[in-house]
Amino acid sequence: MMRYLPFIVFVVIGIALAVGLTLNPREIPSALIGKPVPEFSLPAIQGRSEAFSAADLRAGQPALVNVFASWCLPCRIEHPLLMQLQRSGTVIHGLNYKDEPAAVARWLKDLGDPFARTGADRDGRVSIDWGVYGVPETFVVDGRGQIICKHIGPLTELDVSNKIKPALDAAKAGKPVPSQAKC
Repeated sequence: MMRYLPFIVFVVIGIALAVGLTLNPREIPSALIGKPVPEFSLPAIQGRSEAFSAADLRAGQPALVNVFASWCLPCRIEHPLLMQLQRSGTVIHGLNYKDEPAAVARWLKDLGDPFARTGADRDGRVSIDWGVYGVPETFVVDGRGQIICKHIGPLTELDVSNKIKPALDAAKAGKPVPSQAKC
C-alpha cells in the first residue's frame, strides 16, 4: 500500500487543481447576501456636507454602494458606467476606501460625481465590515437595507445588464433576485 501513496496523493492534488480551474474568481460568495448592511457611520468626503451611514440605505429606495478609491485604476475604468447609471435614475452611494481627502475630491471633480452620498472610510474598517476584498466592489441594497447582490471588480455593461439591473429591478418590485443574475 505504501508504494501507491505517491500516486494517490498525485491523483488527489490533480482533482483539486482541476476543480479549482473551473471556478470563477469573480464569484466569491458573500456571507452578507440577504443580510442587513453592517451598522456604520462615515464622515462625508472633502467638499461634501452629507455623511453616509447605514440609515441612508434603509430609506425605502434600492441603491448601489460602490467601494472605490482615486488611486484605483479599475475604479477609473468603471466610473463612466456609474455616471451613466446615475443619469438613468439609479441611486448610487460611494464608500471611499483609504484615500487622501484632496485626491478623492479632485478625482470626483475631474471625472464627475455619481454619488448621492459618499463616506470617507480612511482606515478601511467599514469596508472590512462589508466583506470587501479590494476595490472596486459594488453592492445592490434593497430599500430595507438588505444586501441582495455583490459584484467584485470593475463593472462592465454586461455586468450591469445581466446582474446589477435585474437585482435593482427585483428590489424595486419587492421580489427575489432572479437566479440568472448570479448574485
